Amino acid sequence: MFNRVEAQIRSILKGTDYLQVNVDGLAEDADLYAAGLNSHATVNLMLSLEEAFDIELPDRLLRRRTFASIKSISEALAEVGVKEEQA
Repeated sequence: MFNRVEAQIRSILKGTDYLQVNVDGLAEDADLYAAGLNSHATVNLMLSLEEAFDIELPDRLLRRRTFASIKSISEALAEVGVKEEQA
């Protein structure tokens, strides 16, 4: 079962055509770039995450590895203060 933050990330990914695979079948540590995420989609994903969680990701987190997996995105969101009850 997914936690709320992870479920929200998956929901955002599902509502796009960023990935070439079904997001429900991805493990939390699956490589999103191998699943089809590209640099343009990463920027759009970042904007969607910032809007959904009402946050702004700091420059230090705007790296490929931040968006490499659902787990790494979730960890970055936790780092900027997103809690389960916000999802």
